[in-house]
Amino acid sequence: MCNRCCIEFVRHHLGKDDVQGKTVLEVGALDVNGTVRPLVEALGPKEYLGVDIEMGPGVDEICDAHDLLERFGEGRFDVVLSTELLEHVRDWRRVVAGFKRVLKPGGVLLVTTRSMGHPYHGYPSDFWRYEPADMEALFSDFDIEALEPDPVEPGVFLKARKPESFTENALSGHALFAIIKNRRVERITPLDAMRFRVGHSGRRVVARTRYLVWDTLCTIAPAPLKRVVKRCIGLFVKQGE
Repeated sequence: MCNRCCIEFVRHHLGKDDVQGKTVLEVGALDVNGTVRPLVEALGPKEYLGVDIEMGPGVDEICDAHDLLERFGEGRFDVVLSTELLEHVRDWRRVVAGFKRVLKPGGVLLVTTRSMGHPYHGYPSDFWRYEPADMEALFSDFDIEALEPDPVEPGVFLKARKPESFTENALSGHALFAIIKNRRVERITPLDAMRFRVGHSGRRVVARTRYLVWDTLCTIAPAPLKRVVKRCIGLFVKQGE
């Protein structure tokens, strides 16, 4: 899943030398609104494997992003790609560690994700927002070759290379902006996620119910009152969101 700018970032920063004859893993490969797969396959990889939590276009194998290391082991791939996934995983430390450890020394990692200001988009969940400074900290044990903001909407793009002599940095104390808590926190618990889902669903139900009530009133109201009622619809729906 990715937007046009994600695709252009990969086009400009992933070359034939990075890919030709090599093994590629795409994490979060389900093609919902775009994919980099044809672009990367045109560079001639030896193997291209797309994984996601459900089968669909672009997915060769079901594998949760949290389980990469357990599924593939250390140093399995030359290239790891992940576009528009990292904001959706609750345990980002485990996923980031998986990205790093399934890569071979000298391998390339490309990640795109969302930054503060991007609205909530739960497909199926949405937890985190990453700033360029966060990506620098998270991947300070890699050689960062490109780090750019999304030029169209709040987001950040990264290309980094695993050093031949790799020592993984501890990320236990790093806090990210959690959109479901509206502040920086070190972690989100399953209970935090459940509370947000319940509250978010409840607000949507309230907003929809208010809309239906006021829309009905607008329909049956005398003509002179319809404009007033329509304004009330907008006010009440906004309060319920």
